[in-house]
Amino acid sequence: MTLRQLWHQPSQPPALARDEIHVWRASVSEDAHAGKRLRWALGDDERARAEHFRFNRDRDRFVFRRALMKLLLAQYLGADVPDVRFKHGRCGKPTLAPPFDRADLQFNLSHSNGMVLFAIARGRKVGVDVEYIRPDVEIEQIARLVFSEREASGLTALPASDRLEAFFACWTRKEAFVKATGQGFSRALEDFDVSLAPGGAAALVSTREDPTEAARWSLEEVRPGSGYCAALAAEGHDWQVRCWDAREALVRCVARE
Repeated sequence: MTLRQLWHQPSQPPALARDEIHVWRASVSEDAHAGKRLRWALGDDERARAEHFRFNRDRDRFVFRRALMKLLLAQYLGADVPDVRFKHGRCGKPTLAPPFDRADLQFNLSHSNGMVLFAIARGRKVGVDVEYIRPDVEIEQIARLVFSEREASGLTALPASDRLEAFFACWTRKEAFVKATGQGFSRALEDFDVSLAPGGAAALVSTREDPTEAARWSLEEVRPGSGYCAALAAEGHDWQVRCWDAREALVRCVARE
């Protein structure tokens, strides 16, 4: 699996093969009014959910994320954007509701400090996580609380100059994995190990609940932009990543207003 670091802007919706995972990136700062202009894509229940946000900024960002997610999925489904609906699993992970669940599209999204990542695959579970790299995080204290003993020890063994990058690499890989499984924070983060050494390949090293589980999953580093760290997790090893910039898709979506 070789990560293509170039983020392409397709003029037409790209085809999604079963051995591919498409990762889309978008920035809410590219159009400060996009959230307001994308409400047409939401259903009544989604508009009602948007109104629960206290602050306009949070409301607009929710609308932006939900509308763009529906747009991206609709282009793979050949469906009208407002018709795309979701259902949620036991731990809250969204999946497509009937009749589109028959398409076997799996997807996940993550957002941090204005950056949004979407991961879409066919026939395999997928999870993605992006984090803005904040230098003020108490990385060693957090690592002792939520990382595995192996990961926490590996972090403190690194030179101080490498620890911030390694911390966020570890965090995003762990988050991507639990999101892919659909377990979220119901799964203890210390019960499995991921790689974290700077410059090393992303990997699910071991899982203690089921020692055979690690062999069924793979991780990949994603580089969405300066100041951010991200990771992708998916079932199997027979896949490759294609990276897309959602700017053109967003333009098409806004144009339908």
